[in-house]
Amino acid sequence: MKFVTRTIFLFILLQVFAISSREKPVQDGPRYFLDPVWPQLSPKYELSQPTGIGIDSFQNIFVFDRTGRKWTDPFPDTVITTNTILMLDRNTGKILKSWGDNLFIMPHGLTVDHQNNVWVTDVSLQEVFKFDHDGKLLMRIGITREPGSDSLRFNQPTDVAVAEDGSFYVSDGYKNSRVVKFSAEGKYLFEWGKKGKKPGEFDLPHAIDLDKEGNVYVADRQNDRVQVFDPNGKFLKEYTDKKMENLYSVTVDPVSNHVFATDFLVVMKVFNKGSNILEYDQAGKLITRFGRAANNPDAPVTRYHDIAIDNEGSIYVADILGDRIQKFKRSSP
Repeated sequence: MKFVTRTIFLFILLQVFAISSREKPVQDGPRYFLDPVWPQLSPKYELSQPTGIGIDSFQNIFVFDRTGRKWTDPFPDTVITTNTILMLDRNTGKILKSWGDNLFIMPHGLTVDHQNNVWVTDVSLQEVFKFDHDGKLLMRIGITREPGSDSLRFNQPTDVAVAEDGSFYVSDGYKNSRVVKFSAEGKYLFEWGKKGKKPGEFDLPHAIDLDKEGNVYVADRQNDRVQVFDPNGKFLKEYTDKKMENLYSVTVDPVSNHVFATDFLVVMKVFNKGSNILEYDQAGKLITRFGRAANNPDAPVTRYHDIAIDNEGSIYVADILGDRIQKFKRSSP
């Protein structure tokens, strides 16, 4: 019996080593370095699973934080009584303002649109919320705590992407494998997707973003890929490779039009190996890969739930394993 146990243990170790050794950092473009002193939050404030991150036109960093709450199954019944939406200074990471108390149960995605409105999703409330820049509620889509798959209901919606004309897309999500498009006024327009692995199908569409042309990028989490569609839901292409594992987030850099994503690797459903940050050009060439690929034994294991890029090319990631936000500054090659 001891021999069998030892053999299984050695097999698992070999699997961990094999998966780790096949990854190498890629730095064909700019290099990125962690800013060790960002953010400079108040000593009294402790992040707790920051799940969403976005940037306004002033380059302030918005964060959707679960504020003392962790993901549980089933979800809690009570709202979070403290502020959940933070606005941080890009340079210092200091909190400039915060709001969003007594509104949310299980925060998830956050997006800042072209008008500096802030959009968030709550997977327990089954709703999408639109606020102005100061936190005034402007729109609420979905039926509170009523899951569904029709034109009125979501089932654990994950993220929002907003077009320049104000129309918006919702990735929906943990239970529904679809993307839903709405008018700027919140009227249901159309949807696409079902559970599966084929082009246009999803297995947990976890994040969503748009490029300059209005094409839709979806982090198809369990299918380990980013799928790209035109504004009407027509499949265009996908980004994937054997080293992608559980695509958590996607964003398109408005300056370079490069596609950034984060993933998360768990070996044998036991060993957390952490996240990589990946950068692709529009032709699908991998420009940058760093994170767990560095195989640094002293580096903490991360689980990057969301990603955003500022106009200087710095990368911001929300780590729900380490309960922190990290900033990676860009330098020339």
